[in-house]
Amino acid sequence: MSKTIFGFSKRSKSEKIDWIVSTYLPNNKNAKSILLQYWNTDEKLQQLHDEFIENTITNYYLPLGIAPNFLINGITYTIPMAIEESSVVAAASKAAKFWLDRGGFKTEVISTIKIGQVHFKYFGNPETLKAYFTSIKQQLLKDAKPITANMEKRGGGILDIELRDKTIDIDGYYQLHASFETLDAMGANFINSCLEQFAKTFKNEALNFDAFSSDEKHIEIIMSILSNYVPECLVRAEVNCPVEALAENSKLSGSTFAKKFVEAVKIAEIEPYRAVTHNKGIMNGIDAVVLATGNDFRAVEAGVHAYAARHGSYSSLSHAEVKDGIFKFWLEIPLALGTVGGLTGLHPLVKLALEMLGKPNAKELMQIVAVAGLAQNFAALRSLTTTGIQEGHMKMHLMNILNQFEATNSEKQHLVERFKTETVTHSAVVEALEKLRH
Repeated sequence: MSKTIFGFSKRSKSEKIDWIVSTYLPNNKNAKSILLQYWNTDEKLQQLHDEFIENTITNYYLPLGIAPNFLINGITYTIPMAIEESSVVAAASKAAKFWLDRGGFKTEVISTIKIGQVHFKYFGNPETLKAYFTSIKQQLLKDAKPITANMEKRGGGILDIELRDKTIDIDGYYQLHASFETLDAMGANFINSCLEQFAKTFKNEALNFDAFSSDEKHIEIIMSILSNYVPECLVRAEVNCPVEALAENSKLSGSTFAKKFVEAVKIAEIEPYRAVTHNKGIMNGIDAVVLATGNDFRAVEAGVHAYAARHGSYSSLSHAEVKDGIFKFWLEIPLALGTVGGLTGLHPLVKLALEMLGKPNAKELMQIVAVAGLAQNFAALRSLTTTGIQEGHMKMHLMNILNQFEATNSEKQHLVERFKTETVTHSAVVEALEKLRH
């Protein structure tokens, strides 16, 4: 059977499913029923989901959990988290509870500047190009006014436009490097619309600039696009307490725990192999909240990891120290988030998640998300430097193993009780389940 198909997007959802099942899943008798069972019975809601993307055939669910007891700048939050990985929500909740009576989390937004660029080629005199840019800059801003008017009314808009010479890297390559304030919107569509207008004006007006020779009047626009690298859209989250306060519920003294914890962070600061896993733990918390609140976790991931390598070597996003008897643990990360536009106004669960958080503005959401990442990192490092990561993680993973082998409720109850005092490993759980069944 041919796997080539034309006009697929014009087919109904049922026809698309039939084609997928017959072409790629002919030996799976349950394939169609599995796809159909995840359709929402509310037709209006299902249509809303279908129209988020193209060629939808069903819904793909992730669990939505909550992590309570987060004290952030004196306000208590319960944070929604959409994620499939065991122990993430439990770890975040445990860290939140640990810091609840130690002053909680302190946060601040350092800056909220976002970046977009027009990439173009020009092979004439660089000084003439600079003169042209200086002469045309106000026209660039003026021509974008129809796009920026509403944003400016709310206090945002275009902050600046610079001409950047990148010819040392690529022959003839220059940029219009623009900075923006988009307030509570993530702002991708706004930024891209402004950039495309800049490109149009910049190219067309070059034809009328007398200082250009006939050859120099030709400016080749390569592309106009926002950047997901936002090193000036920064938020800071921190916890601190006296060293002796760390001893509670720990198998180590406060000073010993603090020493090991700080050393663990230092290792992540200088060792990329460790830093990647260290930062992945931070992103467990961050991505889960970003996804739950309808934001673009891929953009956040890309920007955060680029920031982690900004000094030329990939390093830890978080830092720790002990000074004058005070333990301090913090991170500063770039987060371009929005609370209006996109899925924030469409997805019913996103609306609920934002309402659960008190309908935060973009700056407030930045702080909440940063705290989720710091909490997750603290919980992971605390486990690593005390009991080891697997003890807690595998206990949370126990139910996944039992479900994999289709354990009954009574079998689950028996084995959950048993493994409260035994080390959870895949082989140990399988062996115990087999013995129970025989």
